[in-house]
Amino acid sequence: MDLHPEETVLYEGHPSWRSLMSLYTKGAVLGGLVGAIVWLTTSAGPGIAVFAAIVGLAILVGLVQRVFVRYTITNQRLHLQRGIFSRNVQQTRIDRVQNVTTRQSLLDRVFRVGSVDFDTAGTDDSNFGFAGVNDPNGVVAAVAEAQRHGIAHDAAPAATDGL
Repeated sequence: MDLHPEETVLYEGHPSWRSLMSLYTKGAVLGGLVGAIVWLTTSAGPGIAVFAAIVGLAILVGLVQRVFVRYTITNQRLHLQRGIFSRNVQQTRIDRVQNVTTRQSLLDRVFRVGSVDFDTAGTDDSNFGFAGVNDPNGVVAAVAEAQRHGIAHDAAPAATDGL
């Protein structure tokens, strides 16, 4: 991400590995079931291989989801980048953020992760959020700090205009 003049990074991160535990668990259960069926219908070797392949695929999918998603909050904007071969970048100015909502399921609370959704002025982009972050309250605090910085920055020139 290229920073604008006078822009500083307040938060930068990826989805947490802990947020992918449900994916890993589902992969292990599915691998166990399919592996057991293959084991019972053929032999142990192919059953173990199928189990290992499914668990390995779940781990690979989780790794790709984690590594190729980047969240950035600066004092001027929110930036969300996704993709391996093609790249999808969403960004908005920090002053356009109207509401910030955090969500944590029971499993998210156990793993100390959560999702942060941003409502922005004048857009219908309902898919703008940071999913699976380590510290959702820290993300909210970074947005609040950026908004305070923006208000202070906007108010400072107005105070000197009359001098």
